[in-house]
Amino acid sequence: MSYKIGFAGTDGRTLLSALVVSTATSEHYQDDFQGVVIRGMPAMQPFAMSMKWPVKFIPTADNSKEGYTAAIIEALKNGSIDCVMPMPEDLLLEGLVDELEKAGFPDRIIGFNRESAFIEGDKIACKYLCREYGIPVADQWHDVDARNYEEVLKTCLLLIDEFGGAVLKYPYSAGGKGSRIILNAWEIKEVYDTLIKNYGKNYKRRFGKKSKWPLLIESRMSGVEISFNILIDKNGNFQILPTSMDYPERFPGPASKDNPITGGMGSISPHPMETPDLFEMTAENIVKPLIKALREKNLLRPCLVYPGCFLTFDDNMVPTRIRVCEINIRPPEPEWQPIVRRIRNLGALIKATVEGNLNEVAPEVRSEQISICTALVTGSGGPQNQKGYPWSCTKGEPVHIDFGYLKKKKIQVIPSAMTYSEEEKLFKSDGSRVVYCNVNATVKTGESRARLAEQLRRKVLTAFENGKIRVIPRENPEGNRLDLRNDIGYHFDIAEELLQQR
Repeated sequence: MSYKIGFAGTDGRTLLSALVVSTATSEHYQDDFQGVVIRGMPAMQPFAMSMKWPVKFIPTADNSKEGYTAAIIEALKNGSIDCVMPMPEDLLLEGLVDELEKAGFPDRIIGFNRESAFIEGDKIACKYLCREYGIPVADQWHDVDARNYEEVLKTCLLLIDEFGGAVLKYPYSAGGKGSRIILNAWEIKEVYDTLIKNYGKNYKRRFGKKSKWPLLIESRMSGVEISFNILIDKNGNFQILPTSMDYPERFPGPASKDNPITGGMGSISPHPMETPDLFEMTAENIVKPLIKALREKNLLRPCLVYPGCFLTFDDNMVPTRIRVCEINIRPPEPEWQPIVRRIRNLGALIKATVEGNLNEVAPEVRSEQISICTALVTGSGGPQNQKGYPWSCTKGEPVHIDFGYLKKKKIQVIPSAMTYSEEEKLFKSDGSRVVYCNVNATVKTGESRARLAEQLRRKVLTAFENGKIRVIPRENPEGNRLDLRNDIGYHFDIAEELLQQR
């Protein structure tokens, strides 16, 4: 009998997780695992069928929490799945776990209930929790009223003077787009106005026009960004998965008003600065205090936490300090994709998280492997001259994929914002991040990680430049609506140069 793991959600990480669970071969765990996608995107099932991927699908009535709840409970009852991991944070924030608890399945779902979901859903409340339990965060953070521009201005000026920048954060769920960096005084008003324009309606729905509109303002953190994914079981056992590095900005270079933070343009695993000591630092400074907080506040249950952090190094490039930007409560997109492609026993880890014996199941990692994920997103142009992702996007255009070429080059394509026309037998773009390209390779003896990462980066870029994956523009049948960041993976080269100077 196979152990069936459901992944609830719509984006690329959902399908890839199910695929990895169904196909990865462990050296130590011989259980048979089956990955199941609960809902997914419209193109995923026909895409998986065309690729002959051993993944099953369970539909939902709609994309609401109620739709997922009904489908998951029925699947648990009839044995279609044995447990489930929700991927979007909104399902947890809206109480999916609570509904499964009521239905008698409290330990068959990985995630926080509504009471504890504030860890991601309310960044200010999370900061107070971190302060209480000694989890390191930005050197200064302020809980201000977003309606009080004078207070915002004063706070930003102080932080720019002392730390070289300030970060405005809409403190509630924002799909990874709620942070706005300010590097000088000239930008304060424009960035503030844009944030209020983007989230003013959200504030009004939550608080009305008269009460305080909470806004988090942090001191800008310098150093190296790094993220961790940690599985925690109901007994407080935990396992830290391989690290990854995100490319959240739309274009290469630092975030700014013209280079916004997006849902993620790509990622690499391992992080170029990953070391064994770093895992110990993370466990002692972040994971153990967080588990203590969850236990003492009666919030501990099977879950995954995903803290995004900043590292500080000494002159030997040894990590000396770690600080948390924010703590998320679900697998990240797209950082999760290169991570799980390096794990041989994802199914066993998830099963142990549900059953409470994570102390007995360690991640089985392809330690010498580099994995790169690149998002191909909708570019500019279209009927209304759309700006492209992450702004306005053209939809409904045909997707052309040269499967033979990609198979030969070992480039894995994961569909995301795509639909499928059964009548036309045609995949079409649905805007935003249309597909992901994943590439892996093993570092050979005597080979540098930087050289291998560059080969992988060029492999994806060559496929793109040669039109092997295209969204065909209405106005130009020979063109390509897609765009990408061409620097995904380049940081291995930068890291190697840094380390060689020691």
